[in-house]
Amino acid sequence: MKKIALTGIKPTGNPHIGNYLGAIKPALKLSETCEARYFIADYHALNACKDPIELRKMTVEIAAAWLACGLDPKKTLFYRQSDVPETFELLTILMAFTPKGLMNRAHAYKAMVQNNLEASKDPDDGVNMGLYTYPILMAADILLFDTDLVPVGTDQFQHIEMAQDIAQSFNYVYKTQAFKIPQPIAAEESKTIVGLDGRKMSKSYNNTIPMFCTEKELKKVVMSIVTNSQTVEEPKDPDSSNIFALYKNFATPEQIENLRARYRKGGLGWGQAKKELFELINAEFTPIREKYNDLMKDQNQIWNTLKEGSEKASKLASEKIKFLRNIIGID
Repeated sequence: MKKIALTGIKPTGNPHIGNYLGAIKPALKLSETCEARYFIADYHALNACKDPIELRKMTVEIAAAWLACGLDPKKTLFYRQSDVPETFELLTILMAFTPKGLMNRAHAYKAMVQNNLEASKDPDDGVNMGLYTYPILMAADILLFDTDLVPVGTDQFQHIEMAQDIAQSFNYVYKTQAFKIPQPIAAEESKTIVGLDGRKMSKSYNNTIPMFCTEKELKKVVMSIVTNSQTVEEPKDPDSSNIFALYKNFATPEQIENLRARYRKGGLGWGQAKKELFELINAEFTPIREKYNDLMKDQNQIWNTLKEGSEKASKLASEKIKFLRNIIGID
C-alpha cells in the first residue's frame, strides 16, 4: 500500500523558480510513488492577506501554476482547504488536546514576541489567534487525511512535531490509534536556491526569477544576475558563481561538468554564461508558461478542478470525522 503524502500550498501569487525547484518539482516527483493529497491553504493565507479580491486571485494563480507544472488531478487529490469544512471541526477537537505552552513555543509566535519586546511594545502586539493557533490548524490539515509523510522545509519541522504531540495526546487519552503519527521529510527548499544577488531567492529580497514572465522579460531578469568584475579571459571559480549555482538546477550532469571546465579554463564571459543559463531556463519553462497562460484564459476550469478535488476530499474527511465523533462521544 502506498504511503499518503500531504502538503499545503499557501497562495502567494505567481511563484518564482525557487518555489518551482524547492517545492513544486519535488512534490510532483513524490506523487509518483505516494498517494498524494495537495491542497491550497487559503485559510492559512488569511493571516497575512485580508483583501478578498487578492486572495481569490492568488488562489487561482497558484492552482494554475501547479497544474501547468504537471500536477494530474486524476492521480493526485488536489483541493482547496476552505472547501473541506471538516478540517475546522477537527481543529476544534484538537484544541482540547493542545496545551497553551506548546503554542507558546512555536517559532513564529516566539519571534513576534521577541521583536515586540525589542521594540518596547506589548509582547502580543500584532499577534492574532490565527497566527497563534496556526500549528493546530496545520495539524488538522495533516491528521484529517491519515497522512504518513509531510514534505516541508526544515523551518517547518517543529509544526510537524507539534502535530505528532497532539495526535499522541488524543490517542493516549482514548486508548486508540485513531491518528497516524505523521513524519516530516525534508523538502528540497531546505537546500538554498540562490537569487539574483546571491542571497536565498525570496520575494522579500526582491531577487527572484518569476516562473511565468515572458521570454523577453525572463532574459532581462537573468541578464541582471550579480557577478564580479572578472574579465572574459580570467579563469573563474564556478562554485562561487550565482550563475553556475542556478545553472546546476536545470542542466544535465554532462552540461554541468562541461561548463565547470570552461569556467576554470578562462575565456568565458559573464554575459555568455548568463545567455546559456537563460536558454536552459527558457527551454524548461516555455511549455509550462504556455499551459499556464491557457489555464488562466479560462479560470472556470481551474475552479472546477479544485471543486471536484474538494468533493472527494470532503467525502474522505467526513468519514474520518464520523469515526472521531464516535470515539469522543459526540455522535
